[in-house]
Amino acid sequence: MRFGDGPESSNFEDRTGGGGGLNLGGGLGMILPLIASRFGITGILILALGCCVLTQMGGGGGIRGGGGGSGGGKSTLPAEQERFLKQVLGSTEQVWGQLFTQSGAQYRPTTLVAYTNYDQSGCGAAQAAMGPFYCPSDQRIYIDPVFFEELSRRFGAPGDFAQAYVIAHEVGHHIQNLEGTLDRVQSAQAQAGQAQGNQLQVGVELQADCYAGVWAKRSGALEQGDIEEGMRAAEAIGDDTLQKQTQGRVVPESFTHGSSAQRMEALRRGLSTGDPSSCNYAR
Repeated sequence: MRFGDGPESSNFEDRTGGGGGLNLGGGLGMILPLIASRFGITGILILALGCCVLTQMGGGGGIRGGGGGSGGGKSTLPAEQERFLKQVLGSTEQVWGQLFTQSGAQYRPTTLVAYTNYDQSGCGAAQAAMGPFYCPSDQRIYIDPVFFEELSRRFGAPGDFAQAYVIAHEVGHHIQNLEGTLDRVQSAQAQAGQAQGNQLQVGVELQADCYAGVWAKRSGALEQGDIEEGMRAAEAIGDDTLQKQTQGRVVPESFTHGSSAQRMEALRRGLSTGDPSSCNYAR
């Protein structure tokens, strides 16, 4: 991507350089639905790959060990990567700020928090194994930048647009929060069975993918090869692709993020239209 001297967002917190262990409390069966319904592009998927066992998502158990993402450790975030993250976030603020203004509303930006190993969010403990996620309670995005290495090496999706797509997807969840979509879907899920609730969540995730495409189309920062990078990332993290890798079979009724084909189509729709109203996946 090409941002040149584009503005860097000030809504960025560098909490890297700390980190430690988590007190493994609570039941895995209790937190999986929360991760599936709330936590962004790869939370449940990376857990499925067995990177790490996640614990306590708000209440129960505590963080232990020295440091901590918000502690006084020295930043481990390379300056070039920090600038890229800030520019991506700044670009999303420009694009969505303009779109909200056109609709007669005011955009309230999210904050991107970079941390190491673990941190504490308004939704509970944040851990690297969860992957990037958006917390609607504090309206922040949390990411351990090491995830981008995993995206390239383990998921086979290298490139700067693949990374930007991840961030823009989480910004998409922030848009849904501002629009009231997350609350509506959560209320509907409370009244639905498991399979229907999963379908509703797939719609949320596909809309966030589409919103990421809208941003990319309007950003003016795309270069040759960027779209292909994004499509590889969307394909790599489809539920069917990951289920084949982890369990050798596909169970469509358990999808929470959408198949590879669905995720690629949603991103492509946003990229081709640049129109958020075309992203009508979430009900």
